[in-house]
Amino acid sequence: MRKSLLLSILFPFFLQAQNSSNITLSGTWDDATVIAEPNFGLRYNSVWGYSQGGREYAIMGSTKGTHIIEITNPANPVLRDFIPGKRGSCIWREYKTYNNYLYHVSDDASPNSLQIMDLSYLPDSVSLVYNSSSLVERAHTIFIDGNKMYLAVPKGGAGNFAMAVYSLANPAQPTLLRTLNQDYSNIGTVHDMFVRNDTIYASAANQGLHIYKLNSSFHFELLASYTTYPDAGYNHSSALTENGRVLVFADEVPANLKLKAIDVTDLTNVTLLDTFQSTGSATPHNPYIKGNDRVVVAYYKDGLQIFDISDPTNITRTGFYDTNPNNDGANPNYQGCWGAYIHLPSGRILASDMQKGLFILDATSALTIKTPEKHLPEPVVYPVPFGDMLNIDFEGRSTRNAVVSLYDMSGKLVLASEKENFKGTNRISLSTKDLSPGFYIMKLNDGEEEHNRKVIRY
Repeated sequence: MRKSLLLSILFPFFLQAQNSSNITLSGTWDDATVIAEPNFGLRYNSVWGYSQGGREYAIMGSTKGTHIIEITNPANPVLRDFIPGKRGSCIWREYKTYNNYLYHVSDDASPNSLQIMDLSYLPDSVSLVYNSSSLVERAHTIFIDGNKMYLAVPKGGAGNFAMAVYSLANPAQPTLLRTLNQDYSNIGTVHDMFVRNDTIYASAANQGLHIYKLNSSFHFELLASYTTYPDAGYNHSSALTENGRVLVFADEVPANLKLKAIDVTDLTNVTLLDTFQSTGSATPHNPYIKGNDRVVVAYYKDGLQIFDISDPTNITRTGFYDTNPNNDGANPNYQGCWGAYIHLPSGRILASDMQKGLFILDATSALTIKTPEKHLPEPVVYPVPFGDMLNIDFEGRSTRNAVVSLYDMSGKLVLASEKENFKGTNRISLSTKDLSPGFYIMKLNDGEEEHNRKVIRY
């Protein structure tokens, strides 16, 4: 399976008039021999990235198979190999990597298969080391966490499940560990999942978001569910900030729904922080989070969109690149950007367009724009001086992450807020009846800013 089997074409940049802001085009790749499938008019689907030996690669899914494209020089992408799928005319292909192995699933009808490819011989070639339907024939999406592979709605092979987890102890021969149905039979479909340290944020289609833990005995435990929220629809996919505090998820159907950012620091009280969207006339497909302050969204007809989530209660857009401004797909609901990859060492972003192929983008500006510093109102402390009770109003923000501490003049901590001190969404009330009269230093931290002041007990 050599690159000579496939013709790759690099389109000149000047032929593609794009709508963009703070994102520039570094290169494109398309193959004129890729034919659109008949149902939605798609030619391409998912994209993934891989780096090895100082070289970078785009892994591109098309209707006929998997294209491995070197993009070390983004202005001159080079097709290094092509792996045909078990079947052609595919709508769905999804990819993840583990060490030097590439895992591919497709959710198109039989005949189909799980494929595993060895990338260690790049740039010379790619070796197909597993191509079988005995374990699983079809799956909609895939996620790898450590040496475990999660598949959404795997079908055929060992059976049909809402979600299943497999061991990659032998990377070329996955083995089934557990299915979600064994522990929770009420979930019909997990469309996609984001997994970190065995905690699974499962997008369960019309059943909303469910958060599970895969325990040490390989059983699923439900930690939380989030099923009632604004602009709810078909819960499609999600991504988590590096610090684990904010989850962003997309609902795909019906069209043009908003993305949601939720606080997942306390799974007993999952809270909506903000909803946001691009132009309001396009559908968000897949979100990807970089660090704690940016979410990159593959946004169908609006292309690649980048939002600042450093303040998750006030999310703003910092850049975009429309990969298909003419929206020339056959189906009006499935045009433009399918997926993205944001973790290449160079910082380049890969975007896959369902009709136009691969886009290699420089989003440095959109990823580094600083949101104007927000000076929140100082917390209001009353009464002054205080007696048996002290109140603190954190105006314009929640007290979810707030801490109030009182120190005597020697620096000894004498009182700190606890959950029972919280009154409403932005007030903390402390009982100070056991404090002696005199001066104290109060430290107020709302999770964003810290304020220190001297207070007096009469």
